[in-house]
Amino acid sequence: MKIGIPREVMPGEKRVAAVPETVSRMIKAGMEVAVESGAGLLSHIEDKDYQQAGAVIASDHQTLFAQADVILKVNKPVMDEKLHMHELDMMKEGTTLIAPLYPARNPDLVKQLIEKKITSFSLDMLPRIARAQSMDILSSMSNLAGYKSVILAADHLGKIFPMLTTAAGTILPAKVIVIGAGVAGLQAIATARRLGGVVIAFDTRPVVAEQVKSLGADFVSLETSHEQSQDTGGYAKEQTAEFYQKEQEIIRQYSREADVIITTALIPGKRAPILITESMVREMKRGSVIVDLAVEQEGNCELSEPGQIIVRHDVTIIGILNIPSTVVSNASQLYSKNLLAFLSYIAPQLQASRLDMTDEIVKGCLVTYQGDVLNAVVKQVLK
Repeated sequence: MKIGIPREVMPGEKRVAAVPETVSRMIKAGMEVAVESGAGLLSHIEDKDYQQAGAVIASDHQTLFAQADVILKVNKPVMDEKLHMHELDMMKEGTTLIAPLYPARNPDLVKQLIEKKITSFSLDMLPRIARAQSMDILSSMSNLAGYKSVILAADHLGKIFPMLTTAAGTILPAKVIVIGAGVAGLQAIATARRLGGVVIAFDTRPVVAEQVKSLGADFVSLETSHEQSQDTGGYAKEQTAEFYQKEQEIIRQYSREADVIITTALIPGKRAPILITESMVREMKRGSVIVDLAVEQEGNCELSEPGQIIVRHDVTIIGILNIPSTVVSNASQLYSKNLLAFLSYIAPQLQASRLDMTDEIVKGCLVTYQGDVLNAVVKQVLK
């Protein structure tokens, strides 16, 4: 089985889908690995590092895609502007693609995958079960994003996070609000607390209260049951407009005094809920900061602009895209290990040309197979 690791062509992407360590482990497992020349340069990995791990260096994009049986990617396939060709058009029929595809937001991509008879696994749809934890790219990347969000906030805030007593007087600690206590939110809480901030966390799931409090933060919950607030896969569920309005009003009671707000609330396949309205921003303290980690799904703040750092009503609103790529060495390392875990799990089925459609992991993230869509969620989107 030939594994292909391409150079990512998505603008702004620095990560790579495999590092020398994971390449070495693939080869030890009996796989052939080809890495496109320059694929790891933005992750500070040279071609010679991959060669020492046992990989073959492919000279260009087209050569790599034409030869590989399995493609591992950081991003969905996109148009290569230099070659004026879509990456899918470079893949041979029957190729297996493993990447985060976000099929609910990209129905046209799914149709292209069907036409090319590509077997595609979308790792953003991986079920949150114990045996899939080592494959969970969303958790790995969210962990890094949660950490970096606090660093970004600290850099743009005109005051320090910790309390400081000096001969000139006492500086009070920064007040930080974290909305959403998933992986990103919990890491943001932990990082803000390490810097000395006073933290309040909001979440629709009362079950996370203990985790929040264990990190030294206060917890504010809405009265929703476990069944109402998350789906069977462990992801947050979309709520009613009235519910979000109620949440906005509760957050508003605290946001007026916040120095920093970090938002992380996401709904799989849906627009991120608006939890910070413009009127709430207008009421915030001058010089405060919002970091919107949901900006790639249109954002939790009504004023967020994807890819931009803006100032509105004297509040800095940070909407940087692809935050994990800003800590690229760690991001590539963790991401590649997640991919290796998934590839190792699925490889025996791929080699036998027989996928176990009853397997919870396969069923959860298999998008297209032999020219058809088997995933019930994706089928619904294509209707």
